Amino acid sequence: MYVPAHFDEPSQDVLHTLIEKHPLGILITNGSAGLDANHIPFELDRTRGDQGTLRCHVARNNPVWQDIATGDEVLVVFRSADAYISPNWYPSKHELHRQVPTWNYIVAHAHGRVTVHDDERYVRRNVAKLTHRHEGSQPVPWKMGHAPREFIDTMVKAIVGLEIEITRLVGKAKLSQNKEPRDIRGAAEALNSQGEQKVGQAMLAAAEQKSGRADR
Repeated sequence: MYVPAHFDEPSQDVLHTLIEKHPLGILITNGSAGLDANHIPFELDRTRGDQGTLRCHVARNNPVWQDIATGDEVLVVFRSADAYISPNWYPSKHELHRQVPTWNYIVAHAHGRVTVHDDERYVRRNVAKLTHRHEGSQPVPWKMGHAPREFIDTMVKAIVGLEIEITRLVGKAKLSQNKEPRDIRGAAEALNSQGEQKVGQAMLAAAEQKSGRADR
């Protein structure tokens, strides 16, 4: 991923938080059948490995787990938000007419080596953790024990676990930081008015940070 210095997000903690809040990742592999991409919810373990470990599962019928081998390099892409930016939102455009459209976004790329776990105990434990996390906010959280045991046993046997030790974590927050603070704010306020608060609020924070640096 191309990351100009002004768009770089170097904080591992910030990128881990992004993954945890937006766990549906795109697993990109280059196995014996060539390039493939699968959309999968991941569980991040911050404590395992220098940069964390990702865990997920795929359907046994999904050929990806047989197309790759333990030790292969893979990439997982996580995105928190994105939005189109009109040049009309920049105050300087109306003075100099030197702005063009762009697209802002916040993403994390997790590079790592995969381990295939065709292991019922591993898969069951991983599914239980993923379920506990995402059901936790429900009024009556669903648990695996709420379904008949033979049904859960059948479902668990129908999936295969994947574990990815992150070897490189790259973050990019493209929030118009290459523009003047007033232009960043103008675009941010336009986004907020349209309900695009995630990118809008992040841009306002970027404008404040840039203004702070300019004041020093």
